[in-house]
Formats: sequence, structure tokens, C-alpha cells
Amino acid sequence: MRSRYSAFVRLDEDYLLRTHHPSTAPAAMDLDPAMQWRRLDILATSGGGPFETEGTVEFKAYYRQGGDRGVLHENSRFVREGGRWLYVDGDILA
Repeated sequence: MRSRYSAFVRLDEDYLLRTHHPSTAPAAMDLDPAMQWRRLDILATSGGGPFETEGTVEFKAYYRQGGDRGVLHENSRFVREGGRWLYVDGDILA
């Protein structure tokens, strides 16, 4: 999760696509250079242990875009395949 957040900060589309599960990956990422990611708070995790193949991460990612500030609150689902964690999808939380 932290590495994907860092990739959003750096606008690293290649990394985001490589760490996205092929079953749900978009053809391309629509990254907005005006979106400035400011902070990531991990709120909760489940699964994701050394012998598990699935896990979730609840997080809040704070951003600034233009003069506006906002927060993305999501519960993301990951699976481990071939020794790598891949982002599958997420539910936006209020």
C-alpha cells in the first residue's frame, strides 16, 4: 500500500500498472499532475500475513488539488501472486 501511494505521489504510472491485478487493471492510469498527495494514514489491515494470499488495507490519503483539500478514504483489497502483492480493487468509504 505504501509503495503504491508513493507511486501516486511520483506519478509513476508504470509501477501502478505493474502492481495492479491483471483482472481489474485499467489499460492506462489517468494521473493528474495537479493532484498533490500530502499524507497517508493506514487505519486498519486484515490478512496479508507471511502465509496468507489475501489482505485488505483501510487508509486515508490526504491531497490538495488547486485550492481545495480532500481525503480519499478507501478499503483496498490485495492478493499475493508469485510472491508479489497486487491491488485488486477498493471500496470508497465515507
